[in-house]
Amino acid sequence: MRIFLAILIGLLMLGVVGVLFAGLIGVARGGGDPERSNRLMRWRIILQAAAILLFLLLVTLLRQ
Repeated sequence: MRIFLAILIGLLMLGVVGVLFAGLIGVARGGGDPERSNRLMRWRIILQAAAILLFLLLVTLLRQ
């Protein structure tokens, strides 16, 4: 269970970085679609929240 959570947290972190870079590239190109930027921002926040919650769960499991 702990290994599964650690792998899942790592995948979520990679997802956050991917979405972040997708948003940065869109901003750097300029003239991007604001709706797409907002959608990417929402996904980044969702992925970050999931990673943090799973990290807290993992820390809780490791303390026992």
